[in-house]
Amino acid sequence: MVVGVLEVTLILEGNHSFKDKRRVVKSLLGRVKARFNCSASEVGAQNSHGLAVLGFTVCGSEQRILNSVLDRLLNFIEDNAEAEVAEAQKDTAVWSDTGDFEDHEPPAIGKD
Repeated sequence: MVVGVLEVTLILEGNHSFKDKRRVVKSLLGRVKARFNCSASEVGAQNSHGLAVLGFTVCGSEQRILNSVLDRLLNFIEDNAEAEVAEAQKDTAVWSDTGDFEDHEPPAIGKD
């Protein structure tokens, strides 16, 4: 099994409240989940109404396909978000039959 992770930091210009942020984030997460059939969540910067850090995960059997899905997901966010993408990090890892990531540390999700 291959696991793919994408972490995206968004700058929410013009948002002056957490209500504005929630509207933008919920809308984007809903559209991404519906289109890409992935797990998606706000994973950082919850105390800032001007930033959002979103995490997305997908799994499958081929790393090449997952990389393509994550690239398309990032393009979708860049084209459809009511925010500017400040940073994006993508990683994939192979989960072995022994229950470990092979030659790879599991990708870190979120920043503390």
